Amino acid sequence: MLQQIFARPIAHRGHHDVANGIAENAKSAFVSAIANRYSIECDLQLTGDNQAIVFHDEKLDRLTPHSGHVADISMGQATRIPLKESIEGDHIMSFAQLLEFVNGRVPLIVELKTQGTRNKKLAEAVHATAKDYLGILCFKSFDPDLIRHLHRLKDKWPKGIVVERETPPGQTAWIGFRLRHLLHFPLSRPDFVSCDVDSLDLPAVRAFRASGRKVMSWTIDTPARWEKAMAEADQIVFEDVNPRTGRARSKENPAL
Repeated sequence: MLQQIFARPIAHRGHHDVANGIAENAKSAFVSAIANRYSIECDLQLTGDNQAIVFHDEKLDRLTPHSGHVADISMGQATRIPLKESIEGDHIMSFAQLLEFVNGRVPLIVELKTQGTRNKKLAEAVHATAKDYLGILCFKSFDPDLIRHLHRLKDKWPKGIVVERETPPGQTAWIGFRLRHLLHFPLSRPDFVSCDVDSLDLPAVRAFRASGRKVMSWTIDTPARWEKAMAEADQIVFEDVNPRTGRARSKENPAL
């Protein structure tokens, strides 16, 4: 399945284009990705009733007309909330709605956002929702604890770890060191790495790829980043560029 996951460029948070009213992680962004035959990368957060929704931020404020934390609302409430950058009237989708909509048409690369003490709940929610999905799917996360929980559930999907050079906000220098050097590898056992393009030269990432394992790189949004990723990674997670040429998104044809 990894070969299929890495077979085509991956649209970051869907093939979104805020300037043209296509919000990130919105159904319209997924429609555009499928139309262009790109794989889809998206994010999952956990609601207060322990359900997975397609949303990047912990708080609603940036992406919706509402305010507050995702963890304080139910899935039913979340899926009634519109995405404020969308001209198509998109609303937040549940993970189940996403799987039903994509229905195997393109691969899905699903990032699980860290939930702290609720990591196990998110792992259980996505495992239960995706266990009978018939398409191509994988999970990834910055948080090795989430990947470890999926292993404990004997989840069948490929699992990856997200890597960057910088220490995550709010974390200690030791945790940052552990993450960028993949010191959690014996527990997380990732099938692939998803690496910040500016961190592809990290020794652990280079060693991982040299061992024959796959590395995807994010976020490819300039021609220079495209060139670097094409030379040092196996696939790109892109936005604002034509993923096949590295050129900036065409103003004449913003669908590219």
